[in-house]
Formats: sequence, structure tokens, C-alpha cells
Amino acid sequence: MNLIEINDINSPALDVFARISEAQLFRYYEPEPGVFLAESANVILRALEAGYEPLSMLVETGRIEVEAGPVFDAIEKSWGEEKKNTIPVYTAPREIVTKLTGYALVRGLWMVLRRKEAVSVNEFCKDKKRITVLYDVVNPTNVGAIIRSAAALGMDGALLTYPSVDPLTRRSARVSMGTVFQIPWAKASKEESEGISLIKQLQSYGFRTVAMALTEDSTSVDNEEIRANEKLAVVLGTEGTGLPKDVISACDYRVMIPMYHGVDSLNVAAASAISFWELLK
Repeated sequence: MNLIEINDINSPALDVFARISEAQLFRYYEPEPGVFLAESANVILRALEAGYEPLSMLVETGRIEVEAGPVFDAIEKSWGEEKKNTIPVYTAPREIVTKLTGYALVRGLWMVLRRKEAVSVNEFCKDKKRITVLYDVVNPTNVGAIIRSAAALGMDGALLTYPSVDPLTRRSARVSMGTVFQIPWAKASKEESEGISLIKQLQSYGFRTVAMALTEDSTSVDNEEIRANEKLAVVLGTEGTGLPKDVISACDYRVMIPMYHGVDSLNVAAASAISFWELLK
């Protein structure tokens, strides 16, 4: 292992862990794919298992043996002993790492990994029967939770509009418990995400589109006719405003979750889990 003790937290080598924004990480190394920062052993292990290339690590000194050990083993298994022994592993006591990153509660492992080439909407949709569409979902916690539910409940993948939060942001990946690396996902282009373009595109691929929305013609989520369709795309909107009206109208079905005590909506992550479970029965 190439352990490097941190003596200067202002070192440019550490910028990627603490002083570069998520957007800047995305464009790091252009024109090659950028990088992302994964935190905690579980998330890092799933990223490595999914074939993402490790570039560097930041580890609390007290976590090297127990928590970082499986990570080093996974690097060697996937990328070879030379990679394990050459990637820089920056290390320091907890108080210094916390001061550097600003995170006191996150378990002290961070890894920089290279992104993979983006997948087009057309390529993503091939051979899939059940997908979810995150329409302008900008909360990273919700994105992570939705993808976790999609993975756990048998969906084939998640498609996100251009304004939606990237699933590889630290918070999304952590909330997903690393499931962003376990099921396929893709982001539509800016042009594909305008208006009802993405809905029409999915319909051209044979998907029947299901808008999760409370409208006058909404049917219950346990509708047998909807379940019987060979290919379904479950479309979820952002918190607060939900789906745009033109998107709701363009979808083949409008579906609601029956609720009680005057409650008219659920958090989008909770609603996603219910809809996935019901529509996959």
C-alpha cells in the first residue's frame, strides 16, 4: 500500500477530497470521463465490484487495518496487486481528516474513482421491461433512496432527466447504500429532457408510461391492466411541484396511491417503493 501521511491539509493533492465541487469532479480530466468521490467502505466496495477504477484514497489512521482492509483486497482482486500498491492512500488521525473534509459523522474512508462513459437513453432502454424515470428530481437523498428501492424491488434500471441530481454524488450514493452501482442508470441529454420529449422517446421504444400523479382520471397503483403491460416506465416527479402537467398528460396512465386521514401525497422516495412493489406483482 502506498500510504502517504498528511502533513499539510492545504496540499493540492487533497483538493479532490475537500475543495472541489461535485460539478468540478464531473469534469475532472476532460475530455476523459471525470471522477466521483465515494465515502464509506460499503459504498466503495460496491463501486469496485461494479468495475469503477480507483484513483486515490483518504483514510483515518485508525481505520486502515479493519475497515480499509477489505477495500485494499477488492482493489487487488479487480485491478491487480500493482494498482493496490501504487494508488496514493492519504492517511491522518481522525481530528485532521475531519478538519480537512468537514465531515465528523461519516465513517472515515473516501475514495476517488473514475467515471465510466455515459450511456445513451437508447442503449439504456435495450432489453429492459421495468424502469423508473426520475423527472427533475433534484434532492440527492431522494435520488439515492429511489434507486435503492428500484434495486431492491426488481426494477431493471433508473433513467434521469438532465436536471436531476447525478446518482454518483456523495450523498446519493451513500443514501442508496451503494445500489447506484448495482442497477443500470442513465441520464437523458438536455434536449431529450425538454417538455415531453423523453416520454415520447420511451413510448417509441414500446414502453407504456405511468405518471405518479393525483389527477381526476388517476387509477389505483394496483391496477391489473397496467401490470399486464410487457414494458412499463414509472415516471416520478420532484418534491413539492411533482410532474409538469404536459408530462402527466403525455403519459399513458396516471396512477395514485390510495391514502387516508386527508393526506394527499407521500415523499417521492416512499411513493416510489410502493409503486415499484405494486406494479411488479
